[in-house]
Amino acid sequence: MNRTTLSLIAGTTALAAVTGFAALSAPDAPGTDTAAKAAAQLPVERTSLLCPAPSTSDLAETSYTSFTPVTKGTGSGGKAELRAATEESADAPADGKGKDDGKSGEGKPAKPVLTPKEPGKPVTGDSSGGDAPALVGTADGRFAPGWTVQETTEVAAGTGRGLQGVNCTAPDTDFWFPGASTDADRTDYVHLTNPDDSAAVVDIELYGKDGALKSAVGEGITVPPHSSEPVLLSTLTDERQTNLTVHVNVRSGRVGAAVQALDDKLGGDWLAASADPSGSLVLPGLPKDATSVRLVAFTPADADADLKVRLASPSGLITPAGHETVHVKGGMTTAVDLGDVTRGEAGSLVLTPTDRSVPVVAALRVVRGKGDKQETAFIPASRPVGTRATSADNSGKDSTLSLTAPNAAATVKVTASAGSEGGTSVSKTYTIKAGTTQDIEPPVPGGLKGTYALTVEPVSGGPVYGARTLAASEGGVPAFTVQTLPDDRGTVAVPEADEDLSVLQK
Repeated sequence: MNRTTLSLIAGTTALAAVTGFAALSAPDAPGTDTAAKAAAQLPVERTSLLCPAPSTSDLAETSYTSFTPVTKGTGSGGKAELRAATEESADAPADGKGKDDGKSGEGKPAKPVLTPKEPGKPVTGDSSGGDAPALVGTADGRFAPGWTVQETTEVAAGTGRGLQGVNCTAPDTDFWFPGASTDADRTDYVHLTNPDDSAAVVDIELYGKDGALKSAVGEGITVPPHSSEPVLLSTLTDERQTNLTVHVNVRSGRVGAAVQALDDKLGGDWLAASADPSGSLVLPGLPKDATSVRLVAFTPADADADLKVRLASPSGLITPAGHETVHVKGGMTTAVDLGDVTRGEAGSLVLTPTDRSVPVVAALRVVRGKGDKQETAFIPASRPVGTRATSADNSGKDSTLSLTAPNAAATVKVTASAGSEGGTSVSKTYTIKAGTTQDIEPPVPGGLKGTYALTVEPVSGGPVYGARTLAASEGGVPAFTVQTLPDDRGTVAVPEADEDLSVLQK
């Protein structure tokens, strides 16, 4: 097994490349005026996004939407592009010679799938069938801050039929997915995408209702450079578990990870990673017409977690009758069926410790419809909107923006970008009362043609959490998909340097 060891210098360089300029400074001396040295928020200079292979169904129709919001402080240069992971690998063969793979000319790079022209305007692309590859994307310069890519797939029939959506994610080394399953009706894959020039080594751990599931084949999974590996969960264990927590831990390198959960009866969708383990969690954007909601929670700690369960409704925080609290045993997955907890109103689930704080991850499985006309989506616990969050691929009539302020009232500005094929940007301001969730009808660009992006920016007040729901009716099935809106990490705090450390670079 080859492992890549980064030196301190290389590690610092990689961090600066991903998150923007970084500066080093000596510790403050006693009595130093630290306020004068407050870190400045500067736009990131480079970022990466990874999109999993959308579907193996011949009936799949996939659209990609790429968008970068306009950010102050950026220059005029830069670019963003998405390429097929395997084609990117073919661009740079080990012998240094060109390769004719039938998709690009000999010695010529493969054509990017998407290449945005300017910040503030989305660009879209489409693919059909089950052969669409995973994508590896990079953005730099003015295209890097807040870069967002949405992958949306419609599957007309078969396992996982319905609407499947996922935000392409940045590579990382640790992911938690509560809400996966190896049940007989489910076909769940963990998609692992490696953007780098060296192989990544990954461990996949599974936790059920009684603790860790034994699995030798989940250890030391190698993901080759510039490639994507879908790992079927049922091949990692012989146990059938309705509710699982999946932990993806990267030993060497980094990957993008997402779970594709496909149900024979209830459709399917992507399960994005939960926010990092925390004592308090917010799961935003429950559809008001949800017919069934299941909470799946897990704590990696040795101690048990006792959580207070509340629903942030349009009128305030409500404790669901019969589900006032949930007890999560350490190292074991807990599932609670909340039924039609929203009762026809918008809502977000708020989990807080009843006593001492124990780190927890969580997600919701949400069902709309009845009988054989049901469809499923997932809502993981989310980070707050923070400075700014963006949702791409909105049509103007089938998009719902859900915002919640669990602690204190907040004012937010929502901006609808220009359309991908025409239209002018427009902004509106909304006030979210403390402890409430509001489904707002998002603004629509003037003269809209094509799709557009929504950018949410808090103006004042407490933290805001958000989610966007896309809906479509397919043969009477209320197809939908939900994406949460965490901070887009478009800026990075850069402290003022107190000393000239250039001598260290010799």
